[in-house]
Amino acid sequence: MRYFITFSYDGTNYHGWQIQPNGMSVQEKLQLALSTLLREEIAVTGAGRTDAGVHARMMVAHFDADDVTLTIEDMVYKLNRILPKDIAVQKIEKVSDDMHARFSAKWRTYHYYIHTRKDPFERAYCCEIHYPLDFVKMNEAGRILLEYKDFGAFCKAGADVKTTLCDVTKAEWIQTSETTWFFEITANRFLRNMVRAVVGTLIDIGRGRLSLDDFRKVIEGKQRSDAGESMPGNALFLEKIVY
Repeated sequence: MRYFITFSYDGTNYHGWQIQPNGMSVQEKLQLALSTLLREEIAVTGAGRTDAGVHARMMVAHFDADDVTLTIEDMVYKLNRILPKDIAVQKIEKVSDDMHARFSAKWRTYHYYIHTRKDPFERAYCCEIHYPLDFVKMNEAGRILLEYKDFGAFCKAGADVKTTLCDVTKAEWIQTSETTWFFEITANRFLRNMVRAVVGTLIDIGRGRLSLDDFRKVIEGKQRSDAGESMPGNALFLEKIVY
């Protein structure tokens, strides 16, 4: 029987979602907890990968298990008792065998959070910016992203990907207070390090370091070295996955 598990996590103490040889990962913690609960070796497949320090308000993974005697409600309750405090399961549901956490997902949405004034309560999950930004121009650049399909310019150099094509349907800066904003981007898939590289490039535009014409040239050039810096991972959240 195949199950989908929906959960969230604070990525601060992890080397990303995927199991790593040199550090603790969210996937490793989840697999260990499920294997302990169900008393069989469980492997989980996630909807995608998040880098070290990146968070997820909504992540989905699937796993296969035989002879499960627990109810769904008991599985959720007991799994949350086993998991560390920075990983929380919201629901588990039975799905058909052809459902896949990664390949069945249609859309994914990320948020990147920034604040423009020093704030001790924002520092853990938000990137502090010390210079003025032109958010109107940054949103113009966001709309330009929707005109393109190839985002090789924002893919981490050396990443093992077969294609750099993505269908981006939304890219917008949204203000939540006088000093806080977040960038929302939705696509069918994301390349490794893509969101943080896009945000870094948009901030260069907001600072006046890059024009909108230059931004088009960066996208069309498909060279990571032409785009902006990769922003810190602590302000990035995987927000939603749609199936």
